[in-house]
Amino acid sequence: MNGAQSLFKSLVDAGITTCFANPGTSEMLLVYEMGMTDEVRPVLCLQEDVVTGAADGYGRMKGTPAFTLLHVACGFANGIAMLHNAARANTPVINVVGANASYHQPNYPEHELVNGRVTDLARAVSHWCCESRSGSHLGELGAEAAALAKTGKVCTIVAPNDSHWEDATPPPIPPSPSGRPQVAPEAIASAAAMLSNGKKTGLVLGNLALQGEALEIAGRIAAKTGAVLLAETFPSRYLSRGEGRPPVDIIPYEYEMGTKFLEPFEQLVFVGAAFPVATFAYKNKPTLKSPPGCDLFAMASTEVDLEIALESLAEATGATGVPASRQPRTQAAPPSGELTAAAIGQVLSLLLPTDAILVDEAATNGPPIYEATKGAPAHDYLNPTNGGAIGGGMPLALGAAIACPDRKVVLLQADGSGMYTVQALWSMAREEADVIIIVLKNDAYAILGLEMARVRESETNAKMKSMLELGHPAIDWVDIATGLGVPATRAGTAEEFRQRFEAALGVKGPRLIECQIAFPKEWPALEELIHRTR
Repeated sequence: MNGAQSLFKSLVDAGITTCFANPGTSEMLLVYEMGMTDEVRPVLCLQEDVVTGAADGYGRMKGTPAFTLLHVACGFANGIAMLHNAARANTPVINVVGANASYHQPNYPEHELVNGRVTDLARAVSHWCCESRSGSHLGELGAEAAALAKTGKVCTIVAPNDSHWEDATPPPIPPSPSGRPQVAPEAIASAAAMLSNGKKTGLVLGNLALQGEALEIAGRIAAKTGAVLLAETFPSRYLSRGEGRPPVDIIPYEYEMGTKFLEPFEQLVFVGAAFPVATFAYKNKPTLKSPPGCDLFAMASTEVDLEIALESLAEATGATGVPASRQPRTQAAPPSGELTAAAIGQVLSLLLPTDAILVDEAATNGPPIYEATKGAPAHDYLNPTNGGAIGGGMPLALGAAIACPDRKVVLLQADGSGMYTVQALWSMAREEADVIIIVLKNDAYAILGLEMARVRESETNAKMKSMLELGHPAIDWVDIATGLGVPATRAGTAEEFRQRFEAALGVKGPRLIECQIAFPKEWPALEELIHRTR
């Protein structure tokens, strides 16, 4: 047995059998050994952010990690943006990064970093990072990374290629993941007291509290106490929503919308979510979106068992056995005429399959679609931008489709951020991933128009606008998708979109619909409001 074989055995023994890969010269023995086993499924990706973003999507939906295969420090650097999002979401991911043979690294070949090593780079976006010293050590690191990643960590193994070919002993049996710590009884008692004091209360959920039995328990607590279930702005992992699920409102991203949304609340209790801090600092604006005087209490972090924490809170509030409130099925009338984000949301509310996976990188077009799909058939909702790095929509959808091949994945993709990782379309075609990609084409970085309104002293000029507009030259998503192997159509009206979406639902495999979206009529007024109150 060599080191490469030992590594793969350690991962397979831990149930980790899917690899998203963009290999290079230093990973060729790993590619060879992967090809010699039937137990590992490789998924080739054409750019490293597609690799790492797909591993993020896979880990969120599967609950167990995939592993990546990346080529030296430069390849790892190309995938850092999506690893940042994965780490912020506490997604289980294992990275295997090839490197020069240990004895060759001091010779400073051209792809060694100018001022540092790949391990220095990896630690910035990894909860754990280690470099193998031998073939046997490589297998040991695989077992260690497998156990830690399953607790919601990004783990990175740096593997010099002499450790691939060296003789190795069989790897140790992967240790079982250690149990998560429990919330202190005092924290449960404090939260229960807040939920019982009659004040307007939001129970803010994040991470694993937004799915499965944890969400059901939260729904019972809300029904008993009158608290409103809220979700962190960018739900990490995923949010279970739709018909029959406890209804949850997301705290809006935009500062003005977020502060208005939270204005009625007198207190907020956080379970697996962070305080509602503005994503960016704004001149003369408070840091928090919550109103002055609103009491904030962090009951449980993502490091604890959130389901058990909510069970304890349910017992303390007398909510055990209380029926949770349920989202009823709501169906909008079929839209007609102008194609807007709201019209797309209405079509989804009518046609979205039960148990679909809805990936939302719609950016400025997201809120009306989210609102319109509250009462759609039960589905899981993923937002890729937990860490603020855009471009995760397509990779996340790819990974989700590989993790859940029997579920339809629907991706809401803003045109600007979609161009960051457009190579994912090729992998979707190659793997026959069952994804419908809805490109929301407004030919602009529209959200930056709002951000410009916060800082400008006068009207924007042509030079400023040129850095926010994407229409010159026009991006033809139908041609791009077709060239990468994904059948594509376009829609310019609500009726056309419904027809195209219904047709895409009737086939397996990837389909792309380019939607020319009408700019929201309320947008200029919102920009002016932001400018006046900056």
